Amino acid sequence: MRTKALILVSLALSACASPRAADLRLPGAYEAPAAAPAQTVALDQWWTAFGDADLTALVDEALARNVDVRTAAARLAEVRAQREGVFLGLLPSGDLTGAARRTETEQLSGANIDLPNFSTYGTTENYQANFNVSWEVDLFGRLLAANRSAAAELMASRFSYEGVRAAIAAQTADAWFQARGLAIQLADARESARIQRSLYDTATKRASVGLAATSEPDRIAGDLARSEAEVTALEAELQAQKRAILILAGRVVEPTASLNTPPAVGQAPAVPAALPSELLQRRPDVREAEARVRAAAGRQDIAALAFFPTFTLTPGLGWSRQVQPTLETESRSWTIGGTVMQPILSIPRLLTELKAENARTEQAVIAYEKTVQTAFQEAEGALVRLDADRRRVTLLTEGEARAARAYESARLGYARGLTDLSTALSAEQAWRATRAQLTEAQVQALRRTVQAMKAIGGGWPVQAYAQAG
Repeated sequence: MRTKALILVSLALSACASPRAADLRLPGAYEAPAAAPAQTVALDQWWTAFGDADLTALVDEALARNVDVRTAAARLAEVRAQREGVFLGLLPSGDLTGAARRTETEQLSGANIDLPNFSTYGTTENYQANFNVSWEVDLFGRLLAANRSAAAELMASRFSYEGVRAAIAAQTADAWFQARGLAIQLADARESARIQRSLYDTATKRASVGLAATSEPDRIAGDLARSEAEVTALEAELQAQKRAILILAGRVVEPTASLNTPPAVGQAPAVPAALPSELLQRRPDVREAEARVRAAAGRQDIAALAFFPTFTLTPGLGWSRQVQPTLETESRSWTIGGTVMQPILSIPRLLTELKAENARTEQAVIAYEKTVQTAFQEAEGALVRLDADRRRVTLLTEGEARAARAYESARLGYARGLTDLSTALSAEQAWRATRAQLTEAQVQALRRTVQAMKAIGGGWPVQAYAQAG
């Protein structure tokens, strides 16, 4: 009796297994300045908000042709097929089998060799057909739990697919803005080389008429060589970046010259206002982690229900026909039966498996919590840094304009003999340095906008999954 009681207690504890509720507490708002109203940008296609037709075309191509996206789509198709297989497990299974055999027998010796009515030699034919069915009666919900777990796995794969698409869209936009930044740097480097060449010509003329030291052209020649070397390096970097973009877009065989990258950054759109709580619906990785908790809970239920008995019905139909030299028979049959299986000696093993599933479910819950926390960290970090980048662009824009005016004044002064070469070169270097910082800040602000759009959950049609799960 005591043993039976222990078994019943084990069954009761197993049936009560369930995952704990995840800790999803987040701050009520981001510690970042208020952003634009949400309706100003369609987050599912945030890249269109940049007003860049080339970027939109590249992202569309990447979403359709990128190898990572196609791999994720194939994985989704695989999981969908597996889900259908689990659903079919709820239905009766059985196959129609048939067999036919023809035997030629020649009797070489025996007492009845000359008695035809009692002969055993000649042609014998056998025919059989059977249709046997097996159906597990799901009294305790084991198969339904497996179906729920498979459905959650399918939903997780769908969110994984959307996450890959969102990541590829962000990578494509980020690579595009890097290329635009390199194009600006290349244009600046070429302009610097042109300016250095102009200063070199001026210094050479001044030195030839005795208005400047003969060492001045040589001093400028060193700066000119560095500028031309920078042009060469930037040309190579831009070509490599173009190739990376073409690969992302699935245009591997096209030459890099087919991709035009104008040396301008454009205007970054405002990031829509968002709340941390919206990450639970907007981020595909968060939705995927949530679905994986449901899948783990389903497997936990299956492990708990394994302690209960299983009932299987096994009806069947049969037909056979046998033709012998002296006898012909035909028969039909039908059967109805069933089996029941109650785990007894396997209970310790089932308890161990249940404990393992409980631990896996807890891991899934922890992974869900970590995903939510990481999403909040990424979103807030991107928004805070984006605000700083924009303020930096504003400051550097004003600084670059003033540095440009200072250089132009110094250049004219040197050409007219009013200032020395050092003053002109110093002003030119200060201007170019400030301009380089401005370009870097502008490109960084664009890239940060991409990060922020993705971090708050942009890049996938969340409305299509509003009823998911």
